[in-house]
Amino acid sequence: MTNLLQNLAGMAGMTDQVIATDFLISSKATVKDLSFAVTEAATPELRSVLRTQLKDAIVTHELITNYMIEKGYYHPNDIKEQISVDLKASKAALKLAD
Repeated sequence: MTNLLQNLAGMAGMTDQVIATDFLISSKATVKDLSFAVTEAATPELRSVLRTQLKDAIVTHELITNYMIEKGYYHPNDIKEQISVDLKASKAALKLAD
């Protein structure tokens, strides 16, 4: 049923990429926010907990990045290819808006 809905919405094959991209963006924000929180923590115990969470968030970011690179969704070292991927995703999103 899910594949049928994806096909009807014009998103067949794009769903994994959209979810992974959203997850990557969220993980980047988490790393940034935890980094800031560590510098603002008032106690050594809190800093320790936040550092542990930050390390976990960095590992998660790396796993998502590697997954996206492996699937061809993300090209951090090839800007031309990344622009091509982004344009394709943008066109698909615009189709959905119509």
